[in-house]
Amino acid sequence: MSQSLTRRGFLATSAAAVGTGVLAQENSTEIEGDISTQTPRNISSFRSLDWRPYFDSTEGGAILVDIRSRALHFWSSDQSIYKLYPTSVPLTEDLTRRGNTEVVRKVEGPEWRPTPSMRERNPEWPEYVGPGPDNPLGSHALYLSWQYYRIHGTHDTRKIGRRSSNGCIGLYNEHIAELFSLTQVGTRVLLI
Repeated sequence: MSQSLTRRGFLATSAAAVGTGVLAQENSTEIEGDISTQTPRNISSFRSLDWRPYFDSTEGGAILVDIRSRALHFWSSDQSIYKLYPTSVPLTEDLTRRGNTEVVRKVEGPEWRPTPSMRERNPEWPEYVGPGPDNPLGSHALYLSWQYYRIHGTHDTRKIGRRSSNGCIGLYNEHIAELFSLTQVGTRVLLI
């Protein structure tokens, strides 16, 4: 009988510990103004997914961006390739866009011009940044059918896994280079 009490005690303690971690994670607020400070990254939902709940097919390839888990999932047209990448996501909910879109243009060595709303919020920002290590779009960019929205690289690797963008989805440069080679104009994209 003491063995079953020990087992019950262990199970109750384990459940309480797990519940406390989940509760703490759900109640955390993470708007990051200064990413140089130590802020935990959300990797609890970073897991493989099946494409079927999100797309009717993977013809032409499919990209799913999960804002909450900060993960990008890619399936090739024939489903022989599946990739899962950590991302940066928009700083706030009002900068976040969800829904269906598609890749309309691919650019290696993109140029960057802040949007009018970015310039309004940050008037000190330059009007133009050419390709290179100072470019916020990193080494490659996938332009989406939504104006001003991109999936792109970043030279500032501290941003990945965090709420740190002005609306775009950011990847490590080596990941965007790989995704760039796997996608085509017309690849479907869903942000959830």
